[in-house]
Amino acid sequence: MSDMTTKAREVFAADHYATDLTGIAIASVSEHEATCTLTLAAKHCNARGVAMGGALYTLADFAAAIAANSDSMEDGILHWVSLNATAHYLSPAPMGTMVKATCRALKHGRSTALYHTIIESLDNGNLLAVVETTMVYV
Repeated sequence: MSDMTTKAREVFAADHYATDLTGIAIASVSEHEATCTLTLAAKHCNARGVAMGGALYTLADFAAAIAANSDSMEDGILHWVSLNATAHYLSPAPMGTMVKATCRALKHGRSTALYHTIIESLDNGNLLAVVETTMVYV
């Protein structure tokens, strides 16, 4: 495990909504890139028994926050936050599915950045969602 991954796990353990309540795990972190996983439980699914858009969005938002802050976590201060995001939900994922979000910077500037997140099923490889997130330095 990389030092960046270890540091991200330390720093983002304070994000109780994503880590404790939702159950997202940080798989790996490198500069301006993060991968997170989540196993879909009943609490993540809608009345149809498939992933709620909000659960997938939370996964993407968390991965983007980690990726954007990856090079500035050493001081423990998270400077980058989401300004807006657009999610495209492409395929349903039933309860029990393990999903992976891979987020990468398309552009990381001094005060704004654009991140691209792909969410896919680790069970069958289906592409579930694509999320574009604009981040702002605060």
